[in-house]
Amino acid sequence: MTARVYLFGVPFDPLRLDEAAERVVSLVASGGCHLVVTANPELVVAAQSDRRLAEVVRQASLVVADGIGVVWASRWMGTPLPERVPGIELMETVCGRAATEGWSVFFLGGLPGVADQAAQAALRRWPGLRVAGAHHGYFREDGPVVEQVARSGAHLLFCGIGSPRQELWLSQHLDWLGVRVAMGVGGSLDVLAGRTPRAPSWVRRLHLEWLYRLAREPRRWRRQLALPRFAWMVLRSPRAGNRRGEGEKKEVRGA
Repeated sequence: MTARVYLFGVPFDPLRLDEAAERVVSLVASGGCHLVVTANPELVVAAQSDRRLAEVVRQASLVVADGIGVVWASRWMGTPLPERVPGIELMETVCGRAATEGWSVFFLGGLPGVADQAAQAALRRWPGLRVAGAHHGYFREDGPVVEQVARSGAHLLFCGIGSPRQELWLSQHLDWLGVRVAMGVGGSLDVLAGRTPRAPSWVRRLHLEWLYRLAREPRRWRRQLALPRFAWMVLRSPRAGNRRGEGEKKEVRGA
Protein backbone atom coordinates (compact mmCIF):
# COMPACT_ATOMS: atom_id res chain seq x y z
CA MET A 1 0.00 0.00 0.00
CA THR A 2 1.42 3.37 -1.05
CA ALA A 3 1.35 6.03 1.66
CA ARG A 4 -1.53 8.42 1.30
CA VAL A 5 -1.23 12.09 0.42
CA TYR A 6 -3.12 14.46 2.72
CA LEU A 7 -4.55 17.79 1.60
CA PHE A 8 -6.08 19.78 4.43
CA GLY A 9 -6.71 16.58 6.37
CA VAL A 10 -8.35 14.78 3.43
CA PRO A 11 -6.48 11.64 2.30
CA PHE A 12 -5.81 10.67 -1.30
CA ASP A 13 -4.35 7.45 -2.63
CA PRO A 14 -1.59 8.36 -5.14
CA LEU A 15 -2.76 6.06 -7.92
CA ARG A 16 -3.32 6.27 -11.65
CA LEU A 17 -6.62 5.18 -13.17
CA ASP A 18 -5.51 1.65 -13.94
CA GLU A 19 -3.98 1.27 -10.49
CA ALA A 20 -7.13 2.55 -8.80
CA ALA A 21 -9.22 0.07 -10.79
CA GLU A 22 -6.93 -2.76 -9.71
CA ARG A 23 -7.31 -1.62 -6.12
CA VAL A 24 -11.10 -1.85 -6.46
CA VAL A 25 -10.75 -5.34 -7.94
CA SER A 26 -8.61 -6.38 -4.99
CA LEU A 27 -11.15 -4.94 -2.54
CA VAL A 28 -13.95 -6.95 -4.13
CA ALA A 29 -11.86 -10.10 -4.00
CA SER A 30 -10.80 -9.51 -0.39
CA GLY A 31 -14.33 -9.66 1.02
CA GLY A 32 -15.82 -7.31 3.58
CA CYS A 33 -17.52 -3.99 2.83
CA HIS A 34 -15.46 -1.14 1.38
CA LEU A 35 -16.17 2.49 0.56
CA VAL A 36 -14.55 4.18 -2.45
CA VAL A 37 -14.60 7.98 -2.55
CA THR A 38 -14.02 10.08 -5.66
CA ALA A 39 -12.98 13.36 -4.07
CA ASN A 40 -12.85 16.73 -5.81
CA PRO A 41 -12.03 20.24 -4.51
CA GLU A 42 -15.65 20.79 -3.46
CA LEU A 43 -15.49 17.77 -1.17
CA VAL A 44 -12.19 18.94 0.32
CA VAL A 45 -13.74 22.32 1.12
CA ALA A 46 -16.86 20.70 2.58
CA ALA A 47 -14.75 18.47 4.82
CA GLN A 48 -13.22 21.52 6.51
CA SER A 49 -16.49 22.34 8.24
CA ASP A 50 -18.12 18.89 8.31
CA ARG A 51 -16.22 16.66 10.72
CA ARG A 52 -18.44 13.69 10.02
CA LEU A 53 -17.68 13.90 6.31
CA ALA A 54 -13.97 14.28 7.01
CA GLU A 55 -14.00 11.15 9.15
CA VAL A 56 -15.95 9.18 6.53
CA VAL A 57 -13.36 10.03 3.89
CA ARG A 58 -10.47 9.19 6.21
CA GLN A 59 -11.99 5.77 6.88
CA ALA A 60 -12.63 4.99 3.20
CA SER A 61 -10.73 2.08 1.69
CA LEU A 62 -9.85 4.08 -1.43
CA VAL A 63 -9.91 7.82 -2.17
CA VAL A 64 -9.05 9.05 -5.65
CA ALA A 65 -8.44 12.56 -6.96
CA ASP A 66 -11.49 13.30 -9.08
CA GLY A 67 -10.56 16.86 -9.97
CA ILE A 68 -7.60 18.52 -11.65
CA GLY A 69 -7.65 21.07 -8.84
CA VAL A 70 -6.73 18.35 -6.37
CA VAL A 71 -3.80 17.27 -8.54
CA TRP A 72 -2.63 20.87 -8.89
CA ALA A 73 -2.89 21.41 -5.14
CA SER A 74 -0.90 18.26 -4.39
CA ARG A 75 1.92 19.44 -6.65
CA TRP A 76 1.89 22.93 -5.17
CA MET A 77 2.10 21.50 -1.66
CA GLY A 78 4.97 19.15 -2.49
CA THR A 79 3.16 15.80 -2.37
CA PRO A 80 2.19 15.28 -6.00
CA LEU A 81 -0.56 12.91 -7.03
CA PRO A 82 0.18 11.17 -10.35
CA GLU A 83 -2.99 12.11 -12.23
CA ARG A 84 -6.67 12.87 -12.05
CA VAL A 85 -8.88 9.79 -11.71
CA PRO A 86 -12.35 10.77 -12.99
CA GLY A 87 -15.07 8.90 -11.16
CA ILE A 88 -16.90 8.04 -14.36
CA GLU A 89 -13.77 6.52 -15.90
CA LEU A 90 -13.08 4.52 -12.77
CA MET A 91 -16.68 3.26 -12.80
CA GLU A 92 -16.42 2.31 -16.47
CA THR A 93 -13.12 0.49 -15.99
CA VAL A 94 -14.46 -1.41 -12.99
CA CYS A 95 -17.63 -2.36 -14.91
CA GLY A 96 -15.45 -3.86 -17.60
CA ARG A 97 -13.59 -5.92 -15.03
CA ALA A 98 -16.84 -6.92 -13.34
CA ALA A 99 -18.11 -8.31 -16.65
CA THR A 100 -14.93 -10.39 -16.94
CA GLU A 101 -14.96 -11.56 -13.34
CA GLY A 102 -18.69 -12.31 -13.20
CA TRP A 103 -19.42 -9.76 -10.49
CA SER A 104 -22.84 -8.11 -10.31
CA VAL A 105 -23.47 -4.39 -10.02
CA PHE A 106 -26.26 -2.18 -8.68
CA PHE A 107 -26.94 1.34 -9.97
CA LEU A 108 -28.47 3.80 -7.49
CA GLY A 109 -29.17 7.45 -8.23
CA GLY A 110 -30.48 10.03 -10.64
CA LEU A 111 -34.03 10.95 -11.51
CA PRO A 112 -36.59 8.16 -11.86
CA GLY A 113 -35.62 6.13 -14.91
CA VAL A 114 -31.96 7.21 -15.05
CA ALA A 115 -30.56 4.24 -13.12
CA ASP A 116 -32.57 1.84 -15.28
CA GLN A 117 -31.29 3.49 -18.45
CA ALA A 118 -27.75 3.38 -17.11
CA ALA A 119 -28.16 -0.32 -16.41
CA GLN A 120 -29.40 -0.99 -19.95
CA ALA A 121 -26.55 1.02 -21.42
CA ALA A 122 -24.07 -0.91 -19.28
CA LEU A 123 -25.45 -4.23 -20.48
CA ARG A 124 -25.01 -3.12 -24.09
CA ARG A 125 -21.53 -1.77 -23.51
CA TRP A 126 -20.15 -4.65 -21.45
CA PRO A 127 -21.63 -7.96 -22.63
CA GLY A 128 -21.69 -10.43 -19.81
CA LEU A 129 -22.06 -7.78 -17.11
CA ARG A 130 -24.51 -8.86 -14.43
CA VAL A 131 -26.82 -6.07 -13.30
CA ALA A 132 -28.31 -6.95 -9.92
CA GLY A 133 -30.67 -3.99 -9.82
CA ALA A 134 -31.28 -0.27 -10.21
CA HIS A 135 -33.11 2.41 -8.24
CA HIS A 136 -33.50 6.16 -8.62
CA GLY A 137 -31.99 8.58 -6.12
CA TYR A 138 -35.18 10.42 -5.13
CA PHE A 139 -36.21 8.23 -2.23
CA ARG A 140 -37.50 9.45 1.13
CA GLU A 141 -36.90 6.36 3.25
CA ASP A 142 -33.54 4.65 3.40
CA GLY A 143 -34.70 1.28 4.68
CA PRO A 144 -36.46 -0.08 1.57
CA VAL A 145 -33.58 0.98 -0.67
CA VAL A 146 -30.94 -0.55 1.59
CA GLU A 147 -32.99 -3.75 1.74
CA GLN A 148 -33.35 -3.86 -2.06
CA VAL A 149 -29.60 -3.52 -2.55
CA ALA A 150 -28.89 -6.15 0.08
CA ARG A 151 -31.40 -8.60 -1.43
CA SER A 152 -29.92 -8.11 -4.89
CA GLY A 153 -26.67 -9.80 -3.92
CA ALA A 154 -24.66 -7.16 -5.81
CA HIS A 155 -20.89 -7.15 -5.46
CA LEU A 156 -20.57 -3.50 -6.49
CA LEU A 157 -22.82 -0.51 -5.79
CA PHE A 158 -22.45 2.67 -7.86
CA CYS A 159 -24.26 5.44 -6.00
CA GLY A 160 -24.94 8.79 -7.65
CA ILE A 161 -27.04 10.85 -5.26
CA GLY A 162 -24.74 13.84 -5.07
CA SER A 163 -21.75 14.65 -2.91
CA PRO A 164 -21.40 14.74 0.04
CA ARG A 165 -24.78 13.06 0.56
CA GLN A 166 -23.64 9.89 -1.20
CA GLU A 167 -20.50 9.51 0.92
CA LEU A 168 -22.41 10.04 4.16
CA TRP A 169 -25.25 7.76 3.09
CA LEU A 170 -22.98 4.95 1.97
CA SER A 171 -20.92 5.12 5.14
CA GLN A 172 -24.03 5.04 7.32
CA HIS A 173 -25.48 1.96 5.63
CA LEU A 174 -22.33 0.19 4.44
CA ASP A 175 -22.60 -2.75 6.83
CA TRP A 176 -26.21 -3.43 5.79
CA LEU A 177 -25.93 -2.99 2.03
CA GLY A 178 -24.24 -6.36 1.62
CA VAL A 179 -21.94 -5.21 -1.20
CA ARG A 180 -18.19 -5.69 -1.39
CA VAL A 181 -17.52 -2.18 -2.72
CA ALA A 182 -19.73 0.92 -2.64
CA MET A 183 -18.58 3.88 -4.71
CA GLY A 184 -19.97 7.39 -4.96
CA VAL A 185 -20.17 8.44 -8.61
CA GLY A 186 -22.05 11.75 -8.59
CA GLY A 187 -23.65 12.47 -11.96
CA SER A 188 -21.94 9.58 -13.76
CA LEU A 189 -25.16 7.62 -14.07
CA ASP A 190 -26.68 10.45 -16.12
CA VAL A 191 -23.70 10.27 -18.46
CA LEU A 192 -23.83 6.49 -18.73
CA ALA A 193 -27.57 6.66 -19.37
CA GLY A 194 -27.04 9.17 -22.18
CA ARG A 195 -28.96 11.92 -20.38
CA THR A 196 -25.91 14.19 -19.95
CA PRO A 197 -23.11 14.36 -22.52
CA ARG A 198 -19.57 14.33 -21.27
CA ALA A 199 -17.22 17.11 -22.32
CA PRO A 200 -15.42 16.58 -25.64
CA SER A 201 -12.01 14.94 -25.38
CA TRP A 202 -10.17 18.19 -26.22
CA VAL A 203 -11.92 19.95 -23.34
CA ARG A 204 -10.89 17.13 -20.99
CA ARG A 205 -7.30 17.33 -22.21
CA LEU A 206 -7.26 21.03 -21.31
CA HIS A 207 -8.68 20.16 -17.86
CA LEU A 208 -11.71 22.39 -18.47
CA GLU A 209 -14.44 19.81 -17.97
CA TRP A 210 -15.68 21.73 -14.92
CA LEU A 211 -16.17 24.84 -17.09
CA TYR A 212 -17.98 22.83 -19.77
CA ARG A 213 -20.38 21.44 -17.19
CA LEU A 214 -20.99 24.89 -15.74
CA ALA A 215 -21.77 26.28 -19.21
CA ARG A 216 -24.28 23.48 -19.81
CA GLU A 217 -25.75 23.65 -16.31
CA PRO A 218 -25.59 27.27 -15.05
CA ARG A 219 -27.48 26.28 -11.92
CA ARG A 220 -24.22 24.67 -10.73
CA TRP A 221 -22.70 28.10 -10.09
CA ARG A 222 -23.31 27.93 -6.36
CA ARG A 223 -21.37 24.68 -6.12
CA GLN A 224 -18.55 26.16 -8.19
CA LEU A 225 -18.01 28.84 -5.56
CA ALA A 226 -16.02 26.21 -3.70
CA LEU A 227 -13.34 26.31 -6.40
CA PRO A 228 -11.96 29.80 -5.69
CA ARG A 229 -12.16 29.06 -1.99
CA PHE A 230 -10.16 25.88 -2.52
CA ALA A 231 -7.61 27.75 -4.63
CA TRP A 232 -7.21 30.36 -1.89
CA MET A 233 -6.71 27.63 0.71
CA VAL A 234 -3.93 26.16 -1.40
CA LEU A 235 -2.19 29.42 -2.29
CA ARG A 236 -2.03 30.59 1.30
CA SER A 237 -0.52 27.26 2.41
CA PRO A 238 3.25 26.85 2.52
CA ARG A 239 4.59 24.99 -0.49
CA ALA A 240 5.68 21.46 0.41
CA GLY A 241 4.00 22.10 3.77
CA ASN A 242 2.18 18.78 3.93
CA ARG A 243 3.84 15.41 4.33
CA ARG A 244 2.53 11.97 3.46
CA GLY A 245 0.71 10.37 6.35
CA GLU A 246 0.58 13.39 8.64
CA GLY A 247 -3.13 13.96 8.08
CA GLU A 248 -4.16 11.01 10.23
CA LYS A 249 -2.79 12.75 13.30
CA LYS A 250 -4.19 16.19 12.60
CA GLU A 251 -7.47 17.84 13.24
CA VAL A 252 -9.19 19.05 10.12
CA ARG A 253 -8.14 22.63 9.60
CA GLY A 254 -10.67 25.35 9.02
CA ALA A 255 -10.73 27.01 5.62
